[in-house]
Amino acid sequence: MKLLLDGMLGRLAKWLRLLGYDTAYFPDLDDNELVRLARAQGRILLTRDGELTRRRGLSCLLVESDELEEQIQQVISELHLETERPFSRCPVCNTPLQEVEKPSVEGRVPPYVFQTKEHFSLCPECDRIYWRGTHWAKMRKEMVRIWEEEMKSSQ
Repeated sequence: MKLLLDGMLGRLAKWLRLLGYDTAYFPDLDDNELVRLARAQGRILLTRDGELTRRRGLSCLLVESDELEEQIQQVISELHLETERPFSRCPVCNTPLQEVEKPSVEGRVPPYVFQTKEHFSLCPECDRIYWRGTHWAKMRKEMVRIWEEEMKSSQ
């Protein structure tokens, strides 16, 4: 499933990428450019703009809440999302991450991280390196909590 989010949903875009979904986000595109891109790439447009949802020939979802957690729950529920591959995409640029060998990141991550972590991923587009640190654990815990809440409410 490929998604495109309008400029009002930047935080949601990051979280959908973290969940493993192909999520395009271009905050500077106007409505016509968003519609054109969604159609051309076969993406579902997620928007807070009710006018956009009335465009013909466009798959879209009106995101109702201003609250991130409620947005995530709505998207999971209405698009029937399953866990893709969490932490498999760059949250910054949406590119699929590649696992890399530990020696290749020496000098590019803090020394403590290099000494204590064994697994690293690289974004081949923006050259960022990711590892499973405390931030990862907190985000994973939050994802599980949101996912479980959504599963309870949909039963």
